Amino acid sequence: MDYIFFITGYPGFLAAELIKQLYKDHYPYVKKMYVLVHPQMLEKATRDLAKFCQAQQVEAQMFTIIPGDITKPNLDMETESNRVIQKEITHVFHLAAIYDLAVPESLAYYVNVNGTHQVNEWVKGLPQLKRYIYFSTAYVSGKREGRIYERELIEGQFFKNHYEQTKYEAEILVQQLKQDYPITIIRPGIVIGHSKTGKTVKFDGLYFLLNFLDHLRFLPFTPYFGDGLPEGNFVPFDYVLEATSYLSLHQRGIGKVYHLTDPNPYSMHDIQTMLTMQYTGSMPKGKIPISLAKAPLKLAPIRKWLHLEFQAMDYFSISSVYDCTEAITDLQETNISCPDLKETIGPMVAFYRKYKHDNNLQVPIL
Repeated sequence: MDYIFFITGYPGFLAAELIKQLYKDHYPYVKKMYVLVHPQMLEKATRDLAKFCQAQQVEAQMFTIIPGDITKPNLDMETESNRVIQKEITHVFHLAAIYDLAVPESLAYYVNVNGTHQVNEWVKGLPQLKRYIYFSTAYVSGKREGRIYERELIEGQFFKNHYEQTKYEAEILVQQLKQDYPITIIRPGIVIGHSKTGKTVKFDGLYFLLNFLDHLRFLPFTPYFGDGLPEGNFVPFDYVLEATSYLSLHQRGIGKVYHLTDPNPYSMHDIQTMLTMQYTGSMPKGKIPISLAKAPLKLAPIRKWLHLEFQAMDYFSISSVYDCTEAITDLQETNISCPDLKETIGPMVAFYRKYKHDNNLQVPIL
């Protein structure tokens, strides 16, 4: 069958890489890709798509940039454009969101929850819809501990930050459509750079630990944070996108929720050991309680100097295990699997060393 895709979140990193993955995997069945772009990002989106088309020798007519805003009714698209494309779309990939752990509550709710509501309402008017793919996060589990299953969502959990809570509330809205629409929900772990090249466009998540190691490399030794027992679930973006590309178009993905998480994660103790050894050449020593490590980060000057978000430290203390049986089972006929994190540490650190002074890659710290 022919595919006509509609993608939100462009020119954001995951949306941009997903476009490349979808084209690679499903050409020549992909007849058109519509990308919804906020008016403030039109220039960058146009430039980036032109570069992609030139590099891959793709006809520019494959793509149509649609100015719009997910937080507005009908996604704030021009009426005639909306009328035309609604008749064509077969697959909607909703990636647009605020991903910052330190995002204020009002902004997170407005974009992540209200925005998803508006996308949901728009999706209901697509007569040719074959799949609606929503990018959630494994961390809709919030502060729950123990084994977290893909089938679970509303379990009375509390949350570490507004990002988690609003993604949870947004996923509830999408799940409510599952009885009437072909839905696939993707819940990645904490996304890191490419497993082979280390490439990323944002030094957040695990990269905050590299920022810490870099700024405090003058110390005689580097301590562990907390007891290190919780698992750290970090997944390279190429695994997330390859799995999404397959599961979003295969029939078995309809109605499913997938944890695209590491099936064999390391403890935070082991992850700190691997990163510290790779970056500094020495083993961590001693241990600092999480509460003590977080205390200085309440001060903005220290957060900014270390380039480390206060909220990031919470992920050292919650013992959650993300069961990904559904994803592993539905991917078993492919060669798609999550790489061993140990094998990705070298490329990750090498990329960080080369680009750590690039402010465009560093997350603004408030």
